[in-house]
Amino acid sequence: MSDSQTVSTAVAKLYDTYPFPPEPLLDEPPPGYNWRWNWLAAYNFCTGQKPQKQDIRILDAGCGTGVGTEYLVHLNPHASVVGIDLSAGALDVARERCKRSGANRVEFHHLSLYDVAQLSGEFDLINCVGVLHHLDDPIRGIQVLASKLAPGGLMHIFVYGELGRWEIQLMQKAIALIQGEKRGDYRDGVQVGRQIFASLPENNRIVKRERERWSLENQRDECFADMYVHPQEIDYNIDTLFELIDASGLEFIGFSNPGFWQLERLLGKAPELMVRAGELSDRQRYRLIELLDPEVTHYEFFLGRLPITKADWSNDDALMAAIAERNPCIDGFPSQCVFNYDYQIVHLSESELKFLQACEGKKTVAEILRDDVVVQLELKQVRSLVNQQLVMLTPS
Repeated sequence: MSDSQTVSTAVAKLYDTYPFPPEPLLDEPPPGYNWRWNWLAAYNFCTGQKPQKQDIRILDAGCGTGVGTEYLVHLNPHASVVGIDLSAGALDVARERCKRSGANRVEFHHLSLYDVAQLSGEFDLINCVGVLHHLDDPIRGIQVLASKLAPGGLMHIFVYGELGRWEIQLMQKAIALIQGEKRGDYRDGVQVGRQIFASLPENNRIVKRERERWSLENQRDECFADMYVHPQEIDYNIDTLFELIDASGLEFIGFSNPGFWQLERLLGKAPELMVRAGELSDRQRYRLIELLDPEVTHYEFFLGRLPITKADWSNDDALMAAIAERNPCIDGFPSQCVFNYDYQIVHLSESELKFLQACEGKKTVAEILRDDVVVQLELKQVRSLVNQQLVMLTPS
């Protein structure tokens, strides 16, 4: 497909047939958190400091059935949220979802991402998850979104990666071949796909990959259809991804899973190779990483519109004068064993726990360390808590 309207119509038909994501509707706020949708945690991740304002405007571009939208409302109690999608059926589910859970600071518009200019004003946070790779012209899509991002604002993006989705691509093509003229009949496509999987040998590469990664979620037809019979999909590698990013005119802030993009985890046992890789650019190192570990099913990252000020806490005086506050995305607190912003287990010392308990956004680091109730910490330990995203700082 090449014509934008034809693609949009086909995509809308898919999601009218199979509203996505198919998460159940709840009569209470959704469980847990996704820190990428929490303005405080996301801004701190991107800049190293707490944002100056919380009464922001958020756009969920391509909101589907409102799973992410609902989180955006509940995780940002001072924000107003707008959700857009081209599927009327998915939007009906999104409205009902948010109504039932009390997510009442949101408005929805039946709108193509290409037509986002019809919305008034600019947005401080734009969330676009699983959408750009389903457009016939993703560059145009990211550019129209960028035009709505306010100065100092952030954009959170999720797009597919070609290396980790190789078997998915093969199955997509196989289903399309068998469907022939019935391609576009998504219920038939799901039936064909399930018959293929049931017929293939157990040691088949495509079957093994499905069982390893996707079979649990793909028990639901909505997920199976989204993965295997979507009418439009563009998958990326590092080179094509940064072509998309560069076209946005925004600053690349970083991947939201930075641990994956550390070359040391792959070549750390070969220091001579690490030295040689040090001559590569950041993008070349990213490309090397995905070639050596081709499990990349998607890229998730942040872009920003200048001016964006990134904090530097290397100066002791600046660190001591900063106001300290716990990251809102911590689970299991207060305890010496907590889940951090990324749901990774962190074991705290008794001193670190007491320090975190005192981080309520009212005292400076110096004031907390002077408190006799707190077991003394060295500044390097405070910096460690900051680097682990457990503590947010506000410059004095």
